[in-house]
Amino acid sequence: MIRITINRTAEGAIRSFTISGHAQFAKRGQDIVCAGVSAVSFGAVNAIVALTNVKPIIQQGKDGYLHCELPTIEDAKVLADVQLLLEGMIVSLQTIERDYGKYVNITTKTL
Repeated sequence: MIRITINRTAEGAIRSFTISGHAQFAKRGQDIVCAGVSAVSFGAVNAIVALTNVKPIIQQGKDGYLHCELPTIEDAKVLADVQLLLEGMIVSLQTIERDYGKYVNITTKTL
């Protein structure tokens, strides 16, 4: 199962997210659930870098592990843009969870 944890501040802003595990929906190379989660999460990170020039702190590892943490962002407009991109990522991941809930689980934690 793919486990996704979204970490939010007490004010509701996304501070970081972690993705780990494999869906095991299909054989390696044919797993549309893993591919979808990867495309959405990496697409969001790439969009943050390309559109806002913010460089998140990224850790990658085995078994589908991805941790993305935002640096301190002083500019309110840039912060709002980054948050919008991450909220869009969450909507897409929730759609995958809705359709493939046996293979994907999303939890949200308040820091």
